[in-house]
Formats: sequence, structure tokens, C-alpha cells
Amino acid sequence: MKAVLESFFEFLRIPSISADPARADSMNDCAEWLRAHFVSMGLAAAVHPMPGPPVVVARSAGSAAKKTVLIYGHYDVQPVDPLTLWRNDPFEPVVENGLILARGATDNKGQTFAHLAGTEAWLRERGELPVNLIYLLEGEEEIGSPNLGAFLAAHRDELKCDAVMISDTSMVGPGFPAITCGLRGIACLEITVRGPKMDLHSGMFGGVIANPAQELANLLAQLHAPDGSVAIPGFYDDVLPVAENERAAWRDLPYGERELLAAAGAPALAGEAGYGPLERIWIRPTAEINGLTSGYQGAGSKTIVPGFASAKLSFRLVPGQEPERIGELVREFFESRAPRSVTVEVSYDHGGNPCYLNPHTEFGRAAQAALAEVFGRPPALVREGLSIPIVNLFQRVLGRDALLIGLGMPDCRSHAPNESFPVEQLEKGIAFHQAFLARL
Repeated sequence: MKAVLESFFEFLRIPSISADPARADSMNDCAEWLRAHFVSMGLAAAVHPMPGPPVVVARSAGSAAKKTVLIYGHYDVQPVDPLTLWRNDPFEPVVENGLILARGATDNKGQTFAHLAGTEAWLRERGELPVNLIYLLEGEEEIGSPNLGAFLAAHRDELKCDAVMISDTSMVGPGFPAITCGLRGIACLEITVRGPKMDLHSGMFGGVIANPAQELANLLAQLHAPDGSVAIPGFYDDVLPVAENERAAWRDLPYGERELLAAAGAPALAGEAGYGPLERIWIRPTAEINGLTSGYQGAGSKTIVPGFASAKLSFRLVPGQEPERIGELVREFFESRAPRSVTVEVSYDHGGNPCYLNPHTEFGRAAQAALAEVFGRPPALVREGLSIPIVNLFQRVLGRDALLIGLGMPDCRSHAPNESFPVEQLEKGIAFHQAFLARL
């Protein structure tokens, strides 16, 4: 594990933030690091230039007599802001109480690296792999994978496989593995409210010119009904029902209100009435305000009526809902409620469809058995509230469902300061990878 951690830390030190154009060189460096690491493992690997960060593809020596498994991951990470909340440099990994702290430690470098290390250990200790392996690692997942669909279509033949595996989700808790059978989709939008053509003196114009910040607040306050449901007309029209036996199985999981509050650090839970905490996350759509911008935000005061105000919004979607349709409903909702004293613009940024995946295929059964072997208990079959738009791409372009094997912890602080990944979980991930391959 010492050598594994040394390599993993090299990977984590590369500041591969896809959302930051200033990190373009780091994205290229990270792709090249991966290519070189794959080659050192004994795999053929290449870096494919893209309109954005490159794609890295590696493969083992092929045999027509063997099954082919494609392992997807992403090497890009989220921005680190606010930096002041980190206990260490986010790109200088440290180990505290068995946890590796660094940006990307779980999402997705840690989970991906467990598969790389598992393959490397197999080749070193046992020689020839029992399956053909293809690794497909991209650098744009955190910004919606805008170019991956075209890449998959262009390389469909060489990426042909029997199964796709992704580790970018979570376990139920320590020692309790999970296979994710459903993911929510997402629609990301931005609303901008404009009033005067410039910021105005609030003493000269306050009271006669509409304040865009106030009007935006009024509009956003109408997003939810008193019972916590989304108040946009038609929002729930296409939501598909969930089987009662599936919902009943979740009630026995050792993860609920107490664990959610501990992970979030919040005083109490909130959300849509009539549903349990896991149901609100896994099978109900949501509307969230991700950020607000308007007026003066520096030290002291500046008495103005701001010229505009904007908010970034995301809507988590469930099977039956389509991102573009939800985007249109959101636009109609805000435009119909805007006062004449301001103008409202709603722009659609990106989206991804929700999905449901069958965990009982040949490969799903092999994964369940491998998880049970490594963790000493069968995995829970769960859904997750997050979105991985590329899962639908694999279904549509390669004709393969993805097998979602979470190696992260629910409290890993993914996307937040002090993101972590347990050293033990890296070890278990390596063991699972090998156990899964052995069953194929």
C-alpha cells in the first residue's frame, strides 16, 4: 500500500479543475500522467485531444475468447473554493485518522484509482487478466461531459464491450456496500433579472425604480409550496411511480435522518412532506438555488439599487422527466410571474437524463458476489440523488447499461472543503476489483 499511496498522491497533486480555464495545462498534465501510469502497468494507452480536456483510453491485450469490461472514470475535480475552509492545501494530500484529505480524493480520483491499482496488482501477482479491460477516463465530467458523446460515437467500434463499470457513487456506510440502480437527472439553468441599465444611487432612485435583487428574491421565493414540493406547474406530470417493495427495502438501511444530519452539519432536515429522507434524495425531484449574485458585496456599505441580479439553479430529476422539458417549464414559470418593472432572462446551461439500471445481469450478479466476499455482507440495492449524465450516453451509444459500484462514503465531503477517502476503502476497492475480475 505504501507504493499505491505514493502513486495515488501524485495523481491527487495535479490540480485538474475542468471548470477553470486557467487550469488547462494541469488538465493536460493529468491526462499525460494517466497515460504514463497505464503504460507502466503494462497497458497500451493514448491521450485523445478534445475541444476541451483530453480523453485517456487504455486497454489490456485483447482476446476474442474473453469478455470485455469498460471501466469509466473522470480525472477532473471540482473547484476548491472557499479555500479558507480547508485544513490543508487541497492539492497536497495528507492522511488524518485513516482519511486521505485532498480535492478529488473520492470524486473521482480515489474511486477510479482503486480500479487502476487493482489491475496493476493482478498483473504483477497473477499475470494475464481474465478479461479484456478498457479504461476510459475523461476530464469534463464536472462540467457536464459536453464532448464525451461525440467521442463515444466516433470510437464506438473500438470501445465495444460486454459491460461498463463506474465507481462514482457511495456505499451505504462503513462496511456496508451498495450497488446503485438509479440516478437522478439534472437540469441546470440561470435566471437574470434586469432593471436599470446601471447601478443607481438608492437615495435618488430607491422607491421609484424596481430593485432587481428584491424582484429576484420574490421570484425565487415562489419556487416551493408550503409543503416543500416544487410549485412549478407541470413539474411532476411525468414522474414515474416507484414499486412499494423497493421503497420498503430502504427503510431497513442503517442510514437515515441522524446520519444525514451528521454528514451535512445542519440543525434539522427539510424537504417535501410525505416522503422519508432517502426517498426525498433518491426518487423525488428537487429545485435548488446554487448561487446568488447582485450589487455590492465588498467591505462596508454601498447604497445602490443594483442594475441586475442573477441566480444559478439546478433541478434534480427522476425517471420520466426530461431536462429540456423541465427547462422550458422553469422559463415559463419565471417569465409569467415577472413584474413589468424588470426583465427576466432564463438560460439553459446543461442537463442529463435520469436512469434506472438492472442489477441482476450476469455482471451485476458477479459484482454482488464480489462485494459480499470483500465486505462480508451482500450489497444494498439503492438509488442515489446525484446525476451522472454519461450513464445515459453509454446506454444510447454503446448499448450497455453501466454497473454503478460506489466506493465512496456518504460523509466524504465530495464537492466541499476537506474532501476525504478512507485508506481502508482504497484497499477494499482494490480487493473488490480483483474479486470481480475473478468471477468473470
